[in-house]
Parts: sequence; structure tokens; C-alpha cells
Amino acid sequence: MRLARIAHPSGVAFAAIEGDEVAEIAEHPFGQPQFTGKRWPLADVRLLAPILPTKLIGVGKNYAAHAAEMGGEAPSTPLLFLKPSTTVIGPGAAIKRPPNSQRVDYEGELAVVIGQPIRNVPASRALEVIRGYTIANDVTARDQQQADVQFTRAKSYDTFCPLGPWIETDLDPSDVRIRTTLDGETKQDGSTAQMVHTVADLVAFVSEIMTLLPGDVILTGTPEGVGPMQAGQEVSVTVDGIGTLTNPVVDA
Repeated sequence: MRLARIAHPSGVAFAAIEGDEVAEIAEHPFGQPQFTGKRWPLADVRLLAPILPTKLIGVGKNYAAHAAEMGGEAPSTPLLFLKPSTTVIGPGAAIKRPPNSQRVDYEGELAVVIGQPIRNVPASRALEVIRGYTIANDVTARDQQQADVQFTRAKSYDTFCPLGPWIETDLDPSDVRIRTTLDGETKQDGSTAQMVHTVADLVAFVSEIMTLLPGDVILTGTPEGVGPMQAGQEVSVTVDGIGTLTNPVVDA
């Protein structure tokens, strides 16, 4: 099932995408969705960020080749950071480059959407608590990350976490291709099979540290090939089995 959050003629709602139509979901998309009976053509609604999480947990250097291009090695335990919920935007919304950064990078990633409240879930059960998967672009002010030697400022600007276009509930995350293009030119091309820490291990590790709530998002790391974006360009991240997330880039 593909779960989306949409702007429709009467407001905003969660919905299931069924071919070229969307079916409105009552209240929330967790558990067994209840439908209102309202339907619209997909072409008549606007896709928004599929979820507004209470928190986004990023994972740094979870692909060895990306760690190497950043000048280091992949850590033996997951390297975590947080992005505020105000970084989230949806498909087609503009990524805004802040005027105090000289280099703003794309980072295409598979994103995990948590489906229920969890704490201390073992890796053997971690996939059971996932509602589904979406696509993320973990936008980063690279010059500020390097200057600060930590991630908070560089990862936290408004618009720095495009999510979408929807949540795919039926996906095996162990080996899916991730590609990022900039103005149509391929910049990243990797697979989740190259992750140092698997999706199940990440969910288990994070849940040892903090309670995860329905809709919380874990960004699972980016393959090698990160690089800068300029105003006027368009960046797209494609994850096989989910779709493509596309956003224009502008100067704030």
C-alpha cells in the first residue's frame, strides 16, 4: 500500500494511492486504515510530505564509500544526529539555500517511518514496528558541518529534509537501489545492501536510546557521491520500489 498526505479541494488528509486515484483515510494512516469514502483523481490533488514526524533521526557515515569520501571510516556503532521537524518539506517544494552557507549538498536516502510506540525493540523484531518506507534528501550545509565538527547547524535549516512522495508499506529494505540526479545527471547510485548497519539494526539501536513514536523517521544514511546544489537546479532521489522525490533549489 502507498500512503500519502495530500492537499485536496476541501483541505488536507491522509490517503491511499490506488492507481490513478486517491482514497481518503480517516484520522491517521497507522494500524488498519479506515476510509471515508471520498476519492479524487491523483492529478487533482497535491502530494505533501507523507508524514510530519515528532523527530527525525539521521545516521551518519552508514555507507563505507561515503565515509571515505568524507575523509574517514564508517563507525563501528551508528553515528546519530537529529534534524528538527521544521526541516520537512514535500515533493516539489523548494530547498532554500541559506545565505550564510557557501556549499549546500544533496544526500539521497531511504527513510524508515515508525508505525507504533516502541522502546528497546530487538533487531529480530525491528521490521515489524515499521509502518513503511519513504525517500529523503538529507540536505546539508557542508561548509558549516566541517567548520562546526558536528551536525546540528548544518542539518537543521528549514527545508533541509524533503520527504516523499509517499510511504510504501510493502518493501524489503535489504537491497534496493538509491539514485540521486542533479538536473538529470546521475550523482549517486548505490544500494541499501551497502549499508554498514542494516535497517533492523538501526531501529533497534535508536530505540535503546529514545522512545520512538508513530510517524517518527529514521534516515538510514547516504551512498557516496554527495555534492553541492545551486539555485536554479533540480534534485531528484529515486528509490526502487518507492518512486522519485524531486525538489527545486532556490536561494533563501
